[in-house]
Amino acid sequence: MAENNKEKADIGLIGLAVMGQNLILNMNDNGFTVACFNRTVSKVDNFLNNEAKGTNILGAHSIEELVQMLKKPRRVMLLVQAGKAVDDFIQTLIPLLEQGDIIIDGGNSLYKDSVRRAEEIEKKGFLYIGTGVSGGEDGARHGPSLMPGGSEKAWESVKPIFQKIAAKADGQPCCDWVGPSGSGHFVKMVHNGIEYGDMQLICEVYNIMKD
Repeated sequence: MAENNKEKADIGLIGLAVMGQNLILNMNDNGFTVACFNRTVSKVDNFLNNEAKGTNILGAHSIEELVQMLKKPRRVMLLVQAGKAVDDFIQTLIPLLEQGDIIIDGGNSLYKDSVRRAEEIEKKGFLYIGTGVSGGEDGARHGPSLMPGGSEKAWESVKPIFQKIAAKADGQPCCDWVGPSGSGHFVKMVHNGIEYGDMQLICEVYNIMKD
């Protein structure tokens, strides 16, 4: 890592699938410096040489390097597969972080897992946010709906980033603090249930009218 990249990034993001890449590009467009990492490290270089070319996005080739790039309190967002991968990354991060640093899970985690993680992480002196991210690839790139919940002390540190990158309705950001523990992912679960119910209704009405 170049020495001049130390403590330069506003937020770190782990996971360079389409959602992760688009969210990083959105943050960059809104004036935030983002450091990124991916378990398959070649994806970092591919991203920097293609979609992120000409931006201020920083690439890390290890978790240690990513953490060194972050301003304090450090904000690290995970956009990885729900379940074991989230727990594995949390366990890798914790020895590298300092008290008051923030871990954000932006995947589709089960809210009960977020309740457990919030409790475990807070006991160790760190802060945890589980946030729903809605809007798919296009939303991530141009303005998602965000549903953060967890350690309330963490909200003031992530609020400027989240509300700036979120979609806007009547000039207001589609993002606000929803509550403690696993509430962010609980709201996302309810949100998805309503969305899929709407889709089912549209399909059934279409089928009745067509046939």
